[in-house]
Amino acid sequence: MRDTLHFRLGPEPRALRDVDPTMTVLEYLRGPERLCGTKEGCAEGDCGACTVVLVDRQGRHQAVNACVLFVPALDGQQLLTVEHLAAADGTPHPVQQAMVDHHGSQCGFCTPGFVMSLFALRTEAKPDRVAVNEVLAGNLCRCTGYRPIVDAAMEVCLGTEVPAAVALPAMDGTLALAHGGKRSFSPRSSDELAQTLLDHPDAVIVAGATDVGLWVTKQHKTLLVTVSLDTVFDIAGVVETGGFIQIGAGATYQDALPLLEQHYPDFGGMIRRIGSRQIRNRGTIGGNIANASPIGDSPPALLALDATLILRRGDARRSVKLDEFFTGYRRTVLAPSEFIERIDVPVPVPNQAFRCYKVSKRFDQDISAVCAAFRLRLQDGIVRDIRIGFGGMAATPARPTAVEEFLTGRPWTEATIRTAQSVMDNAFSPLSDMRASSAYRRTVARNLLLKCFLETSEEAVLTRLIPA
Repeated sequence: MRDTLHFRLGPEPRALRDVDPTMTVLEYLRGPERLCGTKEGCAEGDCGACTVVLVDRQGRHQAVNACVLFVPALDGQQLLTVEHLAAADGTPHPVQQAMVDHHGSQCGFCTPGFVMSLFALRTEAKPDRVAVNEVLAGNLCRCTGYRPIVDAAMEVCLGTEVPAAVALPAMDGTLALAHGGKRSFSPRSSDELAQTLLDHPDAVIVAGATDVGLWVTKQHKTLLVTVSLDTVFDIAGVVETGGFIQIGAGATYQDALPLLEQHYPDFGGMIRRIGSRQIRNRGTIGGNIANASPIGDSPPALLALDATLILRRGDARRSVKLDEFFTGYRRTVLAPSEFIERIDVPVPVPNQAFRCYKVSKRFDQDISAVCAAFRLRLQDGIVRDIRIGFGGMAATPARPTAVEEFLTGRPWTEATIRTAQSVMDNAFSPLSDMRASSAYRRTVARNLLLKCFLETSEEAVLTRLIPA
């Protein structure tokens, strides 16, 4: 093990020892480094004022929220802030100049975050207006109305930027940081991860910190022992093999998006509404499942797709169907020291349709009131197989099995659906909270079943907003 964190801040090497492992990168930048261009707006990954760029060993430039990123995540990477973009002679970076030319800044508080998001975008393939809007959805501005910022983006992001390669520091062995009674471990492999969790069964696993980060910044929790998945590279892949999409527990939403969207366009559309690009660059599907929130967005889709989890404790592994994983509100079958190693998602079969819906008060960056997914296989107009997943309707993500049983073997007609809606009314007992009332959730569940029928009926195929 090693006790020193190595990374590059701009072009300069940094080595940190005896650092608080739950210090956020935002606190580090504005505190010890005195780099105050990166702002704190919300401290929960919503506003984008704290956006910075991480450069990994593949040369990927990813915009992330510094306010919910713990310092150990910097190990072996390069961190870029708005202070690092201008040329040595002070000439503004093209993104900065475009923001000036198009009057994209007024009060200026949010501007560094916008600049860093667009800087990261310039390292990708040439974007269109849709891509620009998607990237900017994670940066909030109360002054400009966005039009001049979008104009600047459309001008400056037409050309792809290829930043100079930077030699990143080597990462040998598990990083173990200690400070003020807190400890943090960053294993280098799943074997090291398994052993670390056996040694520290009460540790909090950090897979992106897009949720755990708020425990520190908003709930002010003290996390005595944390174990990060950032450098566990052998569970960070996404591959298709043997009729399954295998998603490593350390794979981010952005990593999983291309393959999931290829097979299930609706799933891809829903993932694009999970937080912002900054959040999707860090958040993981494995973490979304493990925190067992009843309103997590990926579990309903994975329930409908009959996903299987590969759980590991030490050298022992077991397979658990997702619908057997949740045991209660924020409770799962995970034993001490056990972790999710992989999620297996079946690829589509012939005559199968899949629909996924997220209902929230805002389109972008909002928590679901209700999330629903439907996997349907029809033959000669008869429902041969159907699986339905819901979030926001119970203490856990859940399937309305009574509705599935009623529909199986019946004709896929409006008359059948109308009766099934009545069955749906008794399938859940949703709560009322700040996002929606129980009555509203019941109505939405009924209507999403009808919506699925309309969108999968030949007569209503034109209702699709995402190409089938």
